[in-house]
Amino acid sequence: MKMGPEERKVLREREQAYRARVKLEVDAALRDSGLRLDGEKREQFEQRYLQERRRIEYELRQETEAKRQQQLPALQERLKKEFQEPSPPITSTSAPAVSTSPKK
Repeated sequence: MKMGPEERKVLREREQAYRARVKLEVDAALRDSGLRLDGEKREQFEQRYLQERRRIEYELRQETEAKRQQQLPALQERLKKEFQEPSPPITSTSAPAVSTSPKK
């Protein structure tokens, strides 16, 4: 899939915004924990926080997808009823059907 320069720029900006937001959340989590970590310990905390956050987000996506799959059949049925063309009433203008097999 090829993207134009503008699309790539937008994706880069979104990624940068996401990383900045996550960095703020990591800093807030560290501050809220009351821990005073420097250097390697701080990096380890950040890595574990991000790892657990990804795990939580994955689980939430799985739950959401499962709920969506459960609700889709009912949605499809509602939409089918809503958009289904009303069938015209069946009126027969011809004579009643006559059997062509010989009578015994």
